[in-house]
Amino acid sequence: MAGLAAEASQFDERHYDAKMKELQEEGQDFFTYYDEVYESFDSMGLHENLLRGIYAYGFEKPSAIQQRGIVPFCKGLDVIQQAQSGTGKTATFCAGILHQIDYSLVECQALVLAPTRELAQQIEKVMRALGDYLGVKVHACVGGTSWVHVVVGTPGRVFDMLRRQYLRPNSIKIFSLDEADEMLSRGFKDQIYDIFQLLPSKIQIGVFSATMPPEALEITRKFMNKPVRILVKRDELTLEGIKQFYVNVNKEEWKLETLCDLYETLAITQSVIFVNTAARLTGNSDPVVSGAHHHRSPCPWDRCPAVSLVINYDLPTQPENYLHRIGRSGRFGRKGCLDQLCHPGR
Repeated sequence: MAGLAAEASQFDERHYDAKMKELQEEGQDFFTYYDEVYESFDSMGLHENLLRGIYAYGFEKPSAIQQRGIVPFCKGLDVIQQAQSGTGKTATFCAGILHQIDYSLVECQALVLAPTRELAQQIEKVMRALGDYLGVKVHACVGGTSWVHVVVGTPGRVFDMLRRQYLRPNSIKIFSLDEADEMLSRGFKDQIYDIFQLLPSKIQIGVFSATMPPEALEITRKFMNKPVRILVKRDELTLEGIKQFYVNVNKEEWKLETLCDLYETLAITQSVIFVNTAARLTGNSDPVVSGAHHHRSPCPWDRCPAVSLVINYDLPTQPENYLHRIGRSGRFGRKGCLDQLCHPGR
């Protein structure tokens, strides 16, 4: 339902505009802008070995957020970068971090927070791949270590490591928050604030997210220094590789049967079905179906980068969650399909 996605973008931009107006009224020119667009990775002035890693990973042409976001982050600027899931945000901040690391100093110089352990491990893999020719040492935060350049982890685990001094913050110069809206929706706000208090006062901060709720803006205001705001235009937020459809089901109790009919009719390799409660699809004994929820680890869709179909068995209660669900199919460079099962009155 493209209308819901548009509503989410409009809702988000209204919050941005309101916050910016508030800041301007207080006499603060808070956000700055970086208008340069780089059509190729070669034109960005990146280290040669970083370029080798980027091309070896399979990237050929930078996405919209990469064209705008890599260079200002490489220059050491605080950044707020908003773009839809699946459009290349992870590679954007990974490249920015890898470009700035002093590889002669084997101490943690960059800290990346993610909302889930699975996403932290994904980021670690991308960081390792892009930095393969640089000799980068990366650690997903599932245990203590000091002999790395970059640590990636969830807020609770990172805070615990900092508090116990398993992770020394002295050399950390870059702090990046991935999927900031997801972290805040999971209740990590206090832990993120606590982590900030343990980091050096002069540190580069990057906030990356598909949506930017007021809570995320509050973090930027408290801790960032005249951040560069990079917002991919609304018409670029809808992934070109995703086709969106909805199926009008007359009664709620007919939805499961309709879902089964879809799977019998369509040629589907891997898919994700979103429901609003964990009990919605229980009782299915099909051995090829795997369930996941936010208390379970690991999540199956994090092991399936080539998901070809996403089904919203229930529509999300928040418009911004629709954007995250869309991003599970048609990841950057791939095609995908999104289907909704709706009945009148929903």
